[in-house]
Amino acid sequence: MQNIKAYLEEHKDEFIKELIELLKIPSVSADSAYSQDVLNTAEAMAVALQKAGCDLVEICDTKGYPIVYGEKIIDTELPTVLVYGHYDVQPPDPVDLWDSPPFEPVIRNTELHPDGAIYARGASDDKGQVYMHVKALQYMITQNSLPLNVKFMIEGEEEVGSESLSDFVKEHKEKLQNDIILISDTGMIANDIPSITTGLRGLSYVEVEVTGPNRDLHSGLYGGAIANPINILAKMIASLHDENNHITIPGFYDKVDELSLKEREAMGKAPFNIEAYKDTLDIESVYGEDGYTTNERNSIRPSLDVNGIWGGYTGEGAKTVIPSKAYAKISMRLVPHQDWHEITDLFKNHFESIAPKGVRIKVTPHHGGESYVTPINSIGYLAASKAYETTFGKTPIPKRNGGSIPIVPLFEKELGSKSILMGFGLDSNAIHSPNEHFGVWNFLKGIETIPYFYKYYAELSSGKQKD
Repeated sequence: MQNIKAYLEEHKDEFIKELIELLKIPSVSADSAYSQDVLNTAEAMAVALQKAGCDLVEICDTKGYPIVYGEKIIDTELPTVLVYGHYDVQPPDPVDLWDSPPFEPVIRNTELHPDGAIYARGASDDKGQVYMHVKALQYMITQNSLPLNVKFMIEGEEEVGSESLSDFVKEHKEKLQNDIILISDTGMIANDIPSITTGLRGLSYVEVEVTGPNRDLHSGLYGGAIANPINILAKMIASLHDENNHITIPGFYDKVDELSLKEREAMGKAPFNIEAYKDTLDIESVYGEDGYTTNERNSIRPSLDVNGIWGGYTGEGAKTVIPSKAYAKISMRLVPHQDWHEITDLFKNHFESIAPKGVRIKVTPHHGGESYVTPINSIGYLAASKAYETTFGKTPIPKRNGGSIPIVPLFEKELGSKSILMGFGLDSNAIHSPNEHFGVWNFLKGIETIPYFYKYYAELSSGKQKD
């Protein structure tokens, strides 16, 4: 693969242009107004896989958005890598905080990205990263250097809980049979500090509704005499944490996996500049559960956050009403051994129990998933580590991630395969936020590194049992 750098230099403008065209399609799975755009993106991914050299490409219907499947089988006796990614994106809101329209990609040079970064919704999460795999396959096929079999499974519902994917995996186990699953939907510590994600937090996502009077009321005639749903909701949410930022739901921590001091010390060796962290976010101080560092709070500890809250009058000017209803969306990130169904039930029971008389409570679970930890002595991890060593010139650091990819535990349960999380984004990429971006250097570095994973995985797995 000595010519991969030359290949990328020759084709980089073409690859970047293709990615920009993909990013122009607003594939927002959470909003039905974009449903046709999501379907158009599936078509575009299928075309990209065909162009890359897959012998079989299918757009597989589900009860929701389709799953794009592709494969290149060169020898059934060789190992098979299953690449997972998603083509749907988060809503772009709040749009007015973007420096450029979220679906009109632009490349801007910054101090962190002197080679430029592509600004668009989905640039890093996950269109840019999944497209690295498509172009890496294209390189290996055109250079006749693909050392094993490859399958792609790219879904359109990751940002809304991957509801259709579970049934698809269960119904197509033979089609999806593999030796290792490769995913780039995570990040690394820095461009000069490569890392491999070895753990993901689970997730429980709920919506709550507080109902008071049967209609909006005049705040002068009724203020102070009845329960105001917004006031009540604010108090209930505030009570979910104590003075040490410890979650107060009874039983919430019962199954939390407590890491040993030795493990925490090992985690603490990862480079981290707290002042740079605060400067990047423009905050004066960090905040979180007492007794833990920032990197521990967002990776090995569970959390509970309000993702949205609304009710009453929010238009221009004043309208003096006591609202009939108030709402909030709440997510809980979970750690190993916390079952998301159980946590959802604990939340529901607790939230209903703390409601005062005068209001009615409704808790609606949306979606969730289990946490995941992958061993660092597996063939897959060692192959990924060698790949990073080859292209970055240094050994990557194993790192737990605070985010969630709910389908990773499902893959292991249903397909019996471990997942390797080779992300090339950065924490500063603003995924799920305005001004999401992905460095051009990172995009090309991913295309350069991924073929080495295939090479080393083929070598390490030769004569060995399934990872």
